[in-house]
Amino acid sequence: MSHNRIRRAVATVAALAAVAVTGVACASDDPVSHNAADVTFSTEMIPHHRQAVEMAQMVPGRSTDPEVVGLAREIAAAQQPEIDQLSTRLRSWGEPVPTGTGHSMPMSGDMSMSGMMSDADMSELRSLSGRAFDQRWLTMMIDHHSGAITMARTEVDKGLDADSIALARSIIGSQQAELNRMRAMLAD
Repeated sequence: MSHNRIRRAVATVAALAAVAVTGVACASDDPVSHNAADVTFSTEMIPHHRQAVEMAQMVPGRSTDPEVVGLAREIAAAQQPEIDQLSTRLRSWGEPVPTGTGHSMPMSGDMSMSGMMSDADMSELRSLSGRAFDQRWLTMMIDHHSGAITMARTEVDKGLDADSIALARSIIGSQQAELNRMRAMLAD
């Protein structure tokens, strides 16, 4: 009788071990593809990019500098597809896609959406034209791009999703090049 109890105990332990191993194996077959940093990056970069597009759309009719007009066109053309990618990614994760441009939105997560312009900044920019507009726009866009680079670096450091990290690296490269260009334009 004691021998039967030992067999049952061994069988029970073996069965529990098999269930535990199976559970671990199943969990490792479905690895986490993203983390909170990825969600924060996408959620906060969308309104950040939307504000850059909004700022770029102010340039025609206010700027008399063809180089500023061309740069604004390039910024809008580059950032809208990135907004679309970020939105698609959030939807695929079951996360809400933010609406609005962000300058009046509450901020969350590790990133503070640095470089975002306030409503007052945006109103000031709308009130300017000519050389005054160009200089203020370039100064604001430099701050804005610097903020995006900071956000993207946080994603590279803390993110898990390979596509989000790749996009963050792309943002760092392209916006750093635009930053250098804008600084040179201001120096002229």
